[in-house]
Amino acid sequence: MAALNFDVIVIGSGPGGYVAAIRAAQLGLTVAIVERESLGGICLNWGCIPTKALLRSAEVFHLMHRAKEFGLGVTGISFDLDAVVARSRGVAKQLSGGIGHLMKKNKITVVMGVATLPKAGQVSVKTAKGIEELTAKSIIVATGARARELPGLEADGDLVWTYRHALQPKRMPKKLLVIGSGAIGIEFASFFNTLGADTTVVEVMDRVLPVEDAEISALAKKAFVKQGMKILEKTTVKKLDRSPGRVVAHLESASGTVTAEFDTVISAVGIIGNVEGLGLEALGVKIDRTHVVTDEFCRTGVAGLYAIGDIAGGPWLAHKASHEGVMVAELIAGGHPHPIKPNSIAGCTYCHPQVASVGLTEAKAKEAGYTVKVGHFPFIGNGKAIALGEAEGMIKTVFDAKTGEMLGAHMIGAEVTELIQGYVIGRTLETTEAELMETVFPHPTLSEMMHEAVLDAYGRALHF
Repeated sequence: MAALNFDVIVIGSGPGGYVAAIRAAQLGLTVAIVERESLGGICLNWGCIPTKALLRSAEVFHLMHRAKEFGLGVTGISFDLDAVVARSRGVAKQLSGGIGHLMKKNKITVVMGVATLPKAGQVSVKTAKGIEELTAKSIIVATGARARELPGLEADGDLVWTYRHALQPKRMPKKLLVIGSGAIGIEFASFFNTLGADTTVVEVMDRVLPVEDAEISALAKKAFVKQGMKILEKTTVKKLDRSPGRVVAHLESASGTVTAEFDTVISAVGIIGNVEGLGLEALGVKIDRTHVVTDEFCRTGVAGLYAIGDIAGGPWLAHKASHEGVMVAELIAGGHPHPIKPNSIAGCTYCHPQVASVGLTEAKAKEAGYTVKVGHFPFIGNGKAIALGEAEGMIKTVFDAKTGEMLGAHMIGAEVTELIQGYVIGRTLETTEAELMETVFPHPTLSEMMHEAVLDAYGRALHF
């Protein structure tokens, strides 16, 4: 069978791959996309979207318990874990079907199977019907990443789970250990803790959510502890002893090693890139710690071969992958796109309370040699937050004292994952404190706190 020829072949249909395919098709290129599992990739099927559906159920359950505060009466509060999970899977299925529609709409050829790259410009796909050969001048690798598993802590799907097991739990944990307090770990800790699990979070670093600003991490820990979580920082899980229905974890810290018993463990200790089996190294692609090494335009150094998204390194975020996909498609089509700026990509964690940030933390800004001006504004000073019954939280801004450039912004509290985009736009437009101060924010909104946090950095806060 003769090889099918395209202008662009995309390997992987996650938020990087399918967006790259759509943009390339919009630009008049012929496109094929190869997917080995489900359209939409991990993010849509097993990550970003279904976890948010679970967390929404937990949020509603939490609010039901607070009904009396709002003058409401609710009796017989309960949850059905199977129904909660079924809703989450239904959301993912609906969106995956939507990706299929977008592929048809944009006349993108979808090939379901496992891809390899036998030589430059060629993709061989092992499908249910046999081997299908594809060729293209430009190939975009967007194969994503999977959960990292540490020796002795490997998931078994019964006692020890990865995020995939946690998304379709076979039982409600009674005593839960979460290893790792990054976004994935703390979101699942938040979900199961809200539903009543006795939850312990272990973090090897000196604070939870270690990539966030130190003040935000401290406020998050305070909130989690108030909710009943146990937070163990500077602690390592050395080994897990497994027996039917129970796991004994050996926890090592500066004060020594202790053991604790759990019925469920969730391992969330990072991700590794899906680089194996593609034939990348034989083509001359450089791989560093399971990630493809690229330049700022996602070029691998092999002519016509690009890598985007999680496989190309951090930040490991769906929206970063999507924008890289658009950038590469435009580059292939002869355009002159701007490279992605990692420090202008927001990070969002959907625990309770939510956490969001963009740019440099205060500590990183100082390490980089900046003289900084820092502003804060607490949720308790905002009328909308009080009306919502969400008066716990803070917004923090970091500015270059010399130029007024906003170096970073950090938030914790209700809906901050929606608010952060205002600061992201500000950074993209290279806005200084002057423009932000002169911007009229609507009242009453949570966004007013963003204005006040800027004013506070310059000693001008009005409401606190």
